[in-house]
Amino acid sequence: MSDQVRVRFAPSPTGALHIGGVRTALYNYLFARKTGGKMLLRIEDTDQTRFVEGAENYILEALNWVGITIDEGQSVGGAHAPYRQSERKPIYMEYAKKLLDSGKAYYAFDTSEELDAMRQTFESQGSAFQYNAISRTRLKNSLTLSAEEVEAKLSAGEPYVIRLKVPAKEEIRFKDLIREWVVVHSSAVDDKVLMKSDGMPTYHLANVVDDHLMEISHVIRGEEWLPSAPLHILLYRAFGWEDTMPKFAHLPLLLKPEGNGKLSKRDADLGGFPVFPLEWNDPVSGNVARGFREDGYLKDAVVNFLAFLGWNPGTEQEMFTMDELIEAFSLERISKSGAKFDINKAKWFNQQYLKLQSDEELAKQYLSDVELEKAVKIVHLFKERVTFPQEIVQEAQFLFNAPENYDEAIVSSKWNDDAKKGIVAFKEALPALDNFVAEEIKHLLSAELEKAGIKMGKIMQMLRVAITGVGAGPDLMLSMEIMGKTEVLARLEKAVSTLGV
Repeated sequence: MSDQVRVRFAPSPTGALHIGGVRTALYNYLFARKTGGKMLLRIEDTDQTRFVEGAENYILEALNWVGITIDEGQSVGGAHAPYRQSERKPIYMEYAKKLLDSGKAYYAFDTSEELDAMRQTFESQGSAFQYNAISRTRLKNSLTLSAEEVEAKLSAGEPYVIRLKVPAKEEIRFKDLIREWVVVHSSAVDDKVLMKSDGMPTYHLANVVDDHLMEISHVIRGEEWLPSAPLHILLYRAFGWEDTMPKFAHLPLLLKPEGNGKLSKRDADLGGFPVFPLEWNDPVSGNVARGFREDGYLKDAVVNFLAFLGWNPGTEQEMFTMDELIEAFSLERISKSGAKFDINKAKWFNQQYLKLQSDEELAKQYLSDVELEKAVKIVHLFKERVTFPQEIVQEAQFLFNAPENYDEAIVSSKWNDDAKKGIVAFKEALPALDNFVAEEIKHLLSAELEKAGIKMGKIMQMLRVAITGVGAGPDLMLSMEIMGKTEVLARLEKAVSTLGV
């Protein structure tokens, strides 16, 4: 094994990639880049019953969107191809047979009915059934059958699984890079199936064999895999690979916003926020699940938000570019405890990154059907007031559509003699204004009101209602500049006519 850091992200194509999976990929990526290592992508599709069409492409698109570059693996190739586990079947059987030959694994021919009967027997005696060092002596496997019986069953094509022969009395001890020492007794680990009756490996065998063959140096994965780690270590020992075994780091869970329990799609649906990076059209149910991208989250905001879900830099800095995250990242600063999924923090990050986007860039992306100079002004008007870029388009509708109605509460209290006099004077002076820009519009309004002896504060809300129909909104002078002189005049004519003087 080389000294180079080699990490892998190994999702299963069973549906949309959960945002927690994106965080796992991000931490792997940051660690690889920080240490000058390599990031691999492996598709773990050994459970063909759960395979979902389109899920693999979704995974690739999601990683690409957040800016995680794969150095080796599915979609880019490499020296350890193939990187899709379903295409590596013969490799797993070869290694399973090595365990059989060394006495570290065995054939089991028990039917599901026989296992159910044994389970009931154990339960009737007040204990839970485990296929282990005690129960295997009473079951139908190559440890209890003669070599001739085993050979006859194999020759007859009788269904079987291959199980790991877990030692009866052995301490399994390993140091997790986040959780320190983990100690489990082998009696707590059952004889897990390594090869299923359909000839496909289980996750456990495929995972360990692939990590070894692909020279993975660090396995950085979710906390939910911590209970499987002792079994994986037993497998490394059984193969004689303990000296080159990867180091483990189990990441904290993503918790519900209130902190009690693991974050689920149902929590997101109830809370009105996404838990997938991209929108997912489920080919099985036909349901569409929301995505961070389609909801208007900027990828830099999502990356920054995810990085802080379980890690902190140890400083007051909150805004990080990807390069800055790489520079600051370390496994030592990852928390052991779960991280609350605070969607309001994600929105805050989005607001900050939206402000950093150039007006022209946002204008081209979200207002492409509007003349560029005007679109840039619109973005500038709203950028500081919104959370998501598409809200600029929504908020800007009043610039394109004259009001049908006027805020009755404001009209009844503010459409007085001063307002009528001031607005009419402003309307009549507007045609002579050649340079129709916010500063000149304000200067003209101020001059006309001064002539009429009216303070600007007395009519501003009513002027806004006359032009937009509502009493609050962004900078009115800039709004008028964007609308243009002809449109503003038309709206003032209509307001005066409708409200009466």
